[in-house]
Amino acid sequence: MFRDDLLKDKVILVTGGGSGLGQSMAKRFGELGAKLVLAGRRPDPLEETATAIREASPGAEVLTHPCDIRNPDQVDAMVATAVEKLGRVDHLVNNAAGNFLAQAEGLSAKGFDAVVRIVLHGTFHCTNAVGKHMIERGGGGSILSIVTTYAWTGSAFVLPSACAKAGVLAMTRSLAVEWGRYDIRCNAIAPGPFPTEGAWSALMPDPSMEEQHKKRIPSRRFGEHIELTNLASYLLAEESGYVNGECVTIDGGEWLMGGEFNHLTAMPSNVIDGVFGMMKARRDASRAKRRGEGESG
Repeated sequence: MFRDDLLKDKVILVTGGGSGLGQSMAKRFGELGAKLVLAGRRPDPLEETATAIREASPGAEVLTHPCDIRNPDQVDAMVATAVEKLGRVDHLVNNAAGNFLAQAEGLSAKGFDAVVRIVLHGTFHCTNAVGKHMIERGGGGSILSIVTTYAWTGSAFVLPSACAKAGVLAMTRSLAVEWGRYDIRCNAIAPGPFPTEGAWSALMPDPSMEEQHKKRIPSRRFGEHIELTNLASYLLAEESGYVNGECVTIDGGEWLMGGEFNHLTAMPSNVIDGVFGMMKARRDASRAKRRGEGESG
């Protein structure tokens, strides 16, 4: 669909670039000629992704920088390193996030804060640092944030994420107006279900849940990563230069059926707790496995 040099020599910083959708987007940007800065809290996945990109796209420049985006000082250092080593940052993709399912009445202040600090505060820290660099350097750029359809519809059982993503969407549209005079475009993508190894196994621990979920999507299927990565590539490319302040939904029509997890309200409260407990156990086991693999490596 796209020229091989669509993003040639553009420096793109991707948060959460070592796994999931961030990894897929980074690989696609590399195929289209971009120079990449991959950020994430764990160095091993970042290096593995960088190696895969270099192998798939010989000559690709990939810089990895472990960073906790909740810490503004670490974010500033990451942007400074990217500028020092690659000359500038042309595009930022705010992809890093955190989420879990919980009934609101059982949600702790710490749990709420954990998600909001990553999704909203972290996205602000990255956007602010890169935006200041773009303004000082001149020449414009673009900032693309990954949100979700329940940023505007709301959804049961993901209250911290819904609040945080709504904030990111508001920030995107606010800065699209404020920074437009600097030729900085701010847009967002709201993906529906795109299977990933980590988050997906936690949210869909049973195959029957996948089939039930597909029935709630008018297209009757989940998204393929290439569909999302092509959309992201377009929104970063110069060919979309007049797209600013937009949020593009790519979910097979799912959001038209209601909030993403609202259907779970049909279950009794104790059953919901059991389902969420199973998801948490699956998520914890996945994290323990990753830690074990990192130590053995």
